[in-house]
Amino acid sequence: MDKNFNKEEMSVLFEEVANYFSLLCEPTRLKILYAVCNGERSVGDIVNEVESTQANVSRQINMLYRAKILARRKDGTQVYYRVDDEKTVDLCKSVCGRVAAQIGVQSPVVELPVVATTRRIASR
Repeated sequence: MDKNFNKEEMSVLFEEVANYFSLLCEPTRLKILYAVCNGERSVGDIVNEVESTQANVSRQINMLYRAKILARRKDGTQVYYRVDDEKTVDLCKSVCGRVAAQIGVQSPVVELPVVATTRRIASR
């Protein structure tokens, strides 16, 4: 064990890491990330690409949004989502590439570029 962390800090850290990975253990959430990797998409577009119900996709998007993995923008009645955490997408690409190699298939996400995110900084 690293001497720089006490057991309580390590416990808290590992709990948070487990929570983070639990977000990525649902195939629909991974499909949603894949759908928005090349840019902002409306909820309807994501539903069509993921091929799931509106209710399920909305629930999964909300979890990713609350975890700050996705960001959203409203335009009238439409809501658009985009990647807000490129590191999470990089992690997914890496794991997909590794698993694809293990099972002998080509990963569709390894070479997928991620559009730069736009973070708004609140004025003080």
